[in-house]
Amino acid sequence: MTRYQSQSALLTTLRFLCYLLFLLNPITSAALIIDSRGIEQQLSNSATGLRKTEIDDLQRFYAARKFQPLWITGEPGLSQLKTALAFIASAEAEGLESQDYQLQQLTQLLQQIDQSSSAAIELEVRTTHALLKLARDLSRGRFSATAIDRDWHIPQPEFDAIAFLQEAIRSNHLEQSLQKLSPQTSNYQLLKQTLTHYQALLRDSIEWIRIPSSPSIRPGDIYDSIPLIRQRMAQAYMADGLSEFNLIPSESQLYDTELVTAIKAFQEQHGLNTDGIIGKNTINALNIPLEWKVRQLRINMERLRWLPRDLGQRHLLINTAGFYLTAVENDEPVLNMRIIVGRDYRSTPSFNGALSYMVLNPYWNVPASIARKDLLPKQQQDPTYFTTAGFKVFPAQERGAQAIDPDTIDWNAIKRGFPYFLRQDPGSHNSLGKIKFMFSNPFSIYLHDTPSKSLFRKDIRTFSSGCIRLEKPFELAAFALKKQSLPEKFSADLVSDKTITTHLPKPLPLYMVYITAWADEQNKVHFYPDIYDRDLRALRHARW
Repeated sequence: MTRYQSQSALLTTLRFLCYLLFLLNPITSAALIIDSRGIEQQLSNSATGLRKTEIDDLQRFYAARKFQPLWITGEPGLSQLKTALAFIASAEAEGLESQDYQLQQLTQLLQQIDQSSSAAIELEVRTTHALLKLARDLSRGRFSATAIDRDWHIPQPEFDAIAFLQEAIRSNHLEQSLQKLSPQTSNYQLLKQTLTHYQALLRDSIEWIRIPSSPSIRPGDIYDSIPLIRQRMAQAYMADGLSEFNLIPSESQLYDTELVTAIKAFQEQHGLNTDGIIGKNTINALNIPLEWKVRQLRINMERLRWLPRDLGQRHLLINTAGFYLTAVENDEPVLNMRIIVGRDYRSTPSFNGALSYMVLNPYWNVPASIARKDLLPKQQQDPTYFTTAGFKVFPAQERGAQAIDPDTIDWNAIKRGFPYFLRQDPGSHNSLGKIKFMFSNPFSIYLHDTPSKSLFRKDIRTFSSGCIRLEKPFELAAFALKKQSLPEKFSADLVSDKTITTHLPKPLPLYMVYITAWADEQNKVHFYPDIYDRDLRALRHARW
């Protein structure tokens, strides 16, 4: 039995025990009569095992209610305590671990409070502590985003757990308030449902079929691994319920139309080109074990908790892991497009900003690192490269100076650094295409068009130097301008080859995120490759 399965079995037992204790053993003993003095003494006890900040929070919470008990009261049935413990027991469904909220210890204390006032006091205080911690973790994330992912630069939401719990108690809406702590977006909730389903499958100890590596298998081919792939599709149907995966059992080695349809649906689910060809990337996706997908769901639910609850009425969500940009208006996606992101050694970070203006027919001011590592070797191989590609060469420290004829420079003599500044003129060869979208950020990243349209047909689109290349730049321009289509003057400016800056009527919020498990508007959960190994690093940090 795996560590995860043993924890799940323990959780199920604890939940059942809680239920039986409440249902079959009504608690009426005088041991339940605890007073403010007992709570105050408990919080002054240095042997609680809690950190000073946690004790300070508890003292602040109880001081506001004059140290009167909240959970262990004379109320018949202790409904508030039931609500609190049931909520703590539900942490696993949120991708968290109930052991972080002392569920087992709380359950043991619950069995003792009928005979021990000290157990009752400890249960009172520790239930509050666990609830405050879980409320905070659900509202803003279990971990510090920057500690678990060094490339995440979006501020986590602010949340006052003490004020939240005080208001929930005051308004007598404890259960309803607790249920609204985690993100209420359909995306998060669908990941949560999928996680629950996958966790149940894991407990059944199903062995995931592994597909051996092979040359690319094309529709109509006959191959000995086809029966295994059919069985793997049956497991995918059990896991995800997509009708395309529900195949008729067969030992045929023919890659037939029915299986092609299933593979195309599987490729779409995993962010791959839906060409029906069973190549390396498709086999890799088929071989991802269910246990890894459970971990993937958990870490991405954590990332969604890091995001602000309100992203704005109109905003852009750019998922670098999924190679996709979505423009959202009134909580509905109105524009989707493929994107190209940074190479693994120039990975695009996660951050937020706001588009403020667009540049038509832009120049490309080449960063020195790109000039040195990417463009200089091309010039050294082909002495006409800079000229034919429209690059002008300037002294590195004198950009206002006259351009230097590249033929007068011995490019092969450059061994270190790059003592020049390169600028590419607007035109058909310009790497930024016809338009770029600008927003303030510390990474010098922007969105832009590209002349290399064929790259959008690739599965893994890590070809840029960190900036984002757009499949549909002009559709995005119309959205940014709040237009159904581009104005005539805008279109005329595009074809003029003149460099023109156009300011947006209102800044457009933008969120650059890295999320490898995502639910679309059709309520399908998609899984994307961990192209930058950020899932792997985050999961190691979390020890999930």
